[in-house]
Amino acid sequence: MTRVMIIDDSTAELKMMESILTSNSYNVTPILNGVGAEEQIATARPDLILLDVVMPGRNGYEILRALKRNPNSKDIPVIMVSSKGEDTDIAWGKRQGAVDYVTKPYTAEAVMSVIKKYV
Repeated sequence: MTRVMIIDDSTAELKMMESILTSNSYNVTPILNGVGAEEQIATARPDLILLDVVMPGRNGYEILRALKRNPNSKDIPVIMVSSKGEDTDIAWGKRQGAVDYVTKPYTAEAVMSVIKKYV
């Protein structure tokens, strides 16, 4: 079963994304706020990460850069999921190492379409 980790500061977003993924037979690990994300990623070894951009403390770009610098997580595909949907936001996310970008609000179909490209 494919393991997907979701990192977001919104409990509602985590639950909605988890519902979408579990109904499509994915094993999901939600992380609230990204606190300790690198340690949890090292333990869980997900096949894919869905990462919010705007979070308190460390934003998604900072977490993404740390993941891409780490030899243990650099090859895990990361999809940014954010309400920041300007072309510059999307380009910046991809430049930081994200494989793709999903803009909130999203549909289950849109999320699954992007995820299926990478797992």
